[in-house]
Amino acid sequence: MAKMKREDRAFALPIALFYGAVFIIYGTNVPFMPVWLDWCGLSAGEISAVMAAPLFLRVFVTPTVAVAADREGAHRIYLIGLAWLGLAFVLALSQTRSFWPILLFAVPLMVCFSTLVPLIETIAVQGMRSRGLDYGRMRLWGSLTFVVASFLGGIVITRYGGGAGVWLVAVGCGATVIAAQALPKQVRRVPPTEATVPIWKAAEPRELLAQREFQLFLIATGLVQAAHATFLTFATLLWQKQGISATWSGGLWAIGVAAEVLLFSVSGLVVEKFGAARLIAIGAAVSIVRWVALAFEPSVAVLVPLQVLHGVTYGASHIGAIHFIHDAIPREKSGSAQALYATVASGVAMGCATLIAGWFYADAGSLSYLAMAAIAAVSLTAALRLVKTWNGGPLIALPVN
Repeated sequence: MAKMKREDRAFALPIALFYGAVFIIYGTNVPFMPVWLDWCGLSAGEISAVMAAPLFLRVFVTPTVAVAADREGAHRIYLIGLAWLGLAFVLALSQTRSFWPILLFAVPLMVCFSTLVPLIETIAVQGMRSRGLDYGRMRLWGSLTFVVASFLGGIVITRYGGGAGVWLVAVGCGATVIAAQALPKQVRRVPPTEATVPIWKAAEPRELLAQREFQLFLIATGLVQAAHATFLTFATLLWQKQGISATWSGGLWAIGVAAEVLLFSVSGLVVEKFGAARLIAIGAAVSIVRWVALAFEPSVAVLVPLQVLHGVTYGASHIGAIHFIHDAIPREKSGSAQALYATVASGVAMGCATLIAGWFYADAGSLSYLAMAAIAAVSLTAALRLVKTWNGGPLIALPVN
């Protein structure tokens, strides 16, 4: 960012810092919330239910918030409000120990911080369009803090036990509240007359979903992300059963996201070489290999290179998704497109896959990864179809306001 104009740097730096803050939450919630839930005495089925329930609820919440933020040009205000709500819910969650109270507070907590991401992505994509900023160089700061948070979190869990898991998430929520205040203010771009149409009658999601290329995009990206469900929910617990320490588990998480950071740092060149749709297909193809290998409980020596593949299975597919939205979707609908992507990829598809992972994990342990490989195979089919049908430009049939 050293060669940026001062005003561009002033725009990009707060966004990078916000990514860094919100991914402290992800870097502690993803690896260690299941450990905390296990420490509280929840069963595998209850753990998968707690982790999956917010993914379904966000189907209704995230698009509604995103459309409202798009219309009002108020993404920053919504980000600040959601950050404060998340902090309140995690503090309430820290005082619970049984399934139903945990579900009551964990669900809105996860909905809050998962809705933060598509809103900040919208601001970042606006920076790409209006200022020529490199998305990957802003987003990589989130991956960097994920690496640090997961590694240090593993040390904390080793020293203080699984009960510390929820407090690690609370630290991230506090940092996100602080970072939200520094986000750049926005100028309203959407005509005020559009606000007279009720959110539940909004045309934006219907117009997007009517496009075949957008449908293929959602299937491909949704399923390649959903195929991470066993890994995201049970990887740390599976590693512990293999005798791998929490410190090593945190290190393995850090290795995976470090590979993601490397890819984000050169994302512009990677997209230029492969294109958005091909990156999604590459992520799906590598996912099949990764999940099949993890199904057979490999040693740490094999886990390390498998974790490096996270840079492709998650990183490449996500970069492809963001650039597809940038290239194919009009500015006025980009927030809605981001919300639909997040809702499908980290919502409906991930929720279903998490429940599937819980069912298979209870009976088959690590072999539940084979179900994830099958999901990735369906993603690959849709991604290859997208490569053939999308010309790389705007979806010209999509109405532009």
